[in-house]
Amino acid sequence: MNGKNKKILLIVKKIFTKHKLNSNHARISANAIINAELVGAHSHGLSRLKMYCDRIKKKVINPNPKIKIKKISQSISQIDANNSIGFVAADIGIKQAIKNAKKTGIGLVGIKNSGHYGLSGYYAEQAVKKNLIVFCFTNAPPAIAPHGAKKSLFGTNPICFGTPTSSKIPFILDTSVSVINRGKIRVAAKNGKKLPKGVALDKFGKPTTDAKKALTGVQLPIASFRGSGLAWMVDILSGVFTGGNHGGKVKDPFDDFSGPQNIGHLFFVMKPNLFVGNYNERIKQNIKRIKRLPKTKGVKEILYPGQNKQRRYKKNLNKKINITANISEDLKKLNA
Repeated sequence: MNGKNKKILLIVKKIFTKHKLNSNHARISANAIINAELVGAHSHGLSRLKMYCDRIKKKVINPNPKIKIKKISQSISQIDANNSIGFVAADIGIKQAIKNAKKTGIGLVGIKNSGHYGLSGYYAEQAVKKNLIVFCFTNAPPAIAPHGAKKSLFGTNPICFGTPTSSKIPFILDTSVSVINRGKIRVAAKNGKKLPKGVALDKFGKPTTDAKKALTGVQLPIASFRGSGLAWMVDILSGVFTGGNHGGKVKDPFDDFSGPQNIGHLFFVMKPNLFVGNYNERIKQNIKRIKRLPKTKGVKEILYPGQNKQRRYKKNLNKKINITANISEDLKKLNA
């Protein structure tokens, strides 16, 4: 990371410490936000900093949480995050899941009373770097209507899977179940930009490219009823199963300060050699076989999930993070 980006990282950390996070929690949170910028996920980066700080000021994020880890078995742990900032709860959770998996082969961690934790892939990558396979689930505020319903209820609930590969670039699939993630719509609304067609409906159920109208309407899921079903699945796994809010009860972090979000997260981590001793060779052959397939016109290389992200990260690592006028103003006010 270049000097200018390190400076931004330190400013973000300083802002979090000003908002009463301890030095370690501020570092964890700042690192997650800057990572989002470096991988090109600007909707989950600096554009959300003010929101986290606003929630701390309104006392719906606890800056000094007493996080409890309950051991259910050698493989399974439950975490009560005590309304901490989501980055910290998730960081503790994925590390516990990794620790459990290293001991027994499988690590399962459910987290409740947490908040928005940024990019799921950021936590999946931590497990993959330890040569582990991982699933990450988290729910979110209402944005998608269940199939056949007029009202939003499910979040854009990301599905994330990661595995080691034969190369230094991990396979990380991190995708929301909506056509476009809600963060991108918020950024578009803030910057006065139009949305692509086919991603949202307004509150009257009509297609819209107006980002502000989309935020008060309904986001469209991927693959029609299948995407809605996947959103429901994630709501069950990360909400019903963990003890977190579910069924449309997760509060919007930008607009609803009536109480903590109580988001649930679920991390499922496992050793890749549980069934076969030559997993690394098998995944190498799997990827090689797919990359050798005939390519459609205009495609130079078949990429696996995670490759593009890694290339963006390397490209952006030594480039200055682009800060819009809106975010620059937020940084000045928060750091004043």
